[in-house]
Amino acid sequence: MFRKMPYILLVMILACFFLNEIIPVSFKSVLYALSLTIKSVIVFLLPFLIFILLFKTAVQLARGAHKMIFFILGAVCISNFISTLLSGGVGVAAYHFGLSLAFPQESTSLNPSWLFILPKWIANDKAMFSGLLLGVALARFKPKWAEKMALSLEGWVSGLMKVFLYLIPLFLSGFVLKLCHDQVLASIVTDYAGIFALIAAAQFGYIGFLYLLSNRFRWKGLFLKIQNMLPAALAGMGSMSSAVAMPLTILGAEKNAPHSKITKATIPATVNIHLIGDCFAIPIFAFALLKNFGIPEPAFFSYLIFACYFVLAKFSVAAIPGGGILVMLPILESHLGFTSEMMSLITALYILFDPIITSANVLGNGAFSMLFGSWAERKKVEVAQG
Repeated sequence: MFRKMPYILLVMILACFFLNEIIPVSFKSVLYALSLTIKSVIVFLLPFLIFILLFKTAVQLARGAHKMIFFILGAVCISNFISTLLSGGVGVAAYHFGLSLAFPQESTSLNPSWLFILPKWIANDKAMFSGLLLGVALARFKPKWAEKMALSLEGWVSGLMKVFLYLIPLFLSGFVLKLCHDQVLASIVTDYAGIFALIAAAQFGYIGFLYLLSNRFRWKGLFLKIQNMLPAALAGMGSMSSAVAMPLTILGAEKNAPHSKITKATIPATVNIHLIGDCFAIPIFAFALLKNFGIPEPAFFSYLIFACYFVLAKFSVAAIPGGGILVMLPILESHLGFTSEMMSLITALYILFDPIITSANVLGNGAFSMLFGSWAERKKVEVAQG
């Protein structure tokens, strides 16, 4: 079913788009409520999934696991920084080309029939570090017991992922119907086609290069790797949350690197901090707004400082729709001279484009996991031989 999932989801999205006008609002409201309920359950279980996956990794790589997390965080910073610098170049081009933005029109929003929200029982970062630390400790003092426990817990995770895979069409349909009902998709096509095309081309062009790099610049098998990540990308697009799409991202990474122990483990550690989509979208939006409000283009050194703060702020992004822009507002104000009006506009536009941004984040995480996994495994061989 996994290989058929992109086609199933594509048919479902098209059906929602073309049948939106004849589907009763009450039915759309129920489907949207079901989607939110499934999302709430997934978010509730995410710390559990993250803990188990990183616990197993730490057990398997007990001697090097404590170093591995620092390598991952360093690689994330480098990747986000490169993306932010590249997007700055695209933003400068947009500034000189004269692309500007206007306020989006308000529309009637679809409300869910009910709200089922589970409490946040533990933060994802705490689950991540707890899994790593406990895995390292138990692997050193009780290695056999730790390995047995890790394998047992992974079985539960695999079962949960299979259940989630079958729920994906239902989960995504409610969010797609909301986008159609709120006329967000139509607004994207009609009002912001130019800036949207620029951001999409920059995001997916760079991500495509990363997949080509991970495939050692060979075309054979490249499109299969991208296809394996499409269910996760579509789930991210519908839910506007990379964290919610994480189970499918892991499944796609397993398909792309079935023998890699590290590739799969990088995703839980980077799902909320490695955000290529944000790194391209926010700076390009910012340059377009600077042009619109007649503010001079920032000097390269000023943008470099902004990029450093921008990358550091990624470690505090909330795993909610629109969370990527909220932590960036103070940085945009202090380093690019944004006014309150500009901050409200970029927030509205970010949320408007959040489905596309999130899908780029998910695809970028898939490419990052393959690249980092390939590097880490080569490094492990060198250490083992030394």
